[in-house]
Amino acid sequence: MQPREEAVLGRDCEAIQIPDGYPVLLPKGFRVFITQHLGGSYTVAGELGGLYRIAAGDADALGKEVPAGTPAAADGADLEQQIWNQLRQCYDPEIPVNIVDLGLIYDCHLEPGPEGGQVVHIQMTLTAPGCGMGEVLAQDVKKGIESLPGVARAEVEIVFDPPWNQSMMSEAARLQLGFF
Repeated sequence: MQPREEAVLGRDCEAIQIPDGYPVLLPKGFRVFITQHLGGSYTVAGELGGLYRIAAGDADALGKEVPAGTPAAADGADLEQQIWNQLRQCYDPEIPVNIVDLGLIYDCHLEPGPEGGQVVHIQMTLTAPGCGMGEVLAQDVKKGIESLPGVARAEVEIVFDPPWNQSMMSEAARLQLGFF
């Protein structure tokens, strides 16, 4: 097991409290331990407890480089494949597996937009119905998909039917998390 990287915030920093999903302001000088850095965002544990999600755009508060814009779409990949690739860049802040491999995406389909471009419809679920991070994840999905060329709008709906269970995870995700 690798030791967690320690950081001291170099400035006040907006964050999302996990698992509640409430926005908080972490003060300059706040000592944290980076527990996860996937999909651009950081999950950090406060020195005295509490988990927080820090967005990629605030990486400088942790002394990290802020990523430059959205990565370009893969040449030759059709829009639907680009969307699935983008979905694989979204992570639950407590689980080091992307939301596609977790089995949280129930449906993804496209239709022509009334004014051009494609409207992308996503149905997704959460690992637990009471998860306060649901709207945060849905906004991550929406923002990521809408950043793709050719997408006019993304509509993300959180559903709970059928209820999520571990059998919905990909085999790779189950192996990574130790669920044989």
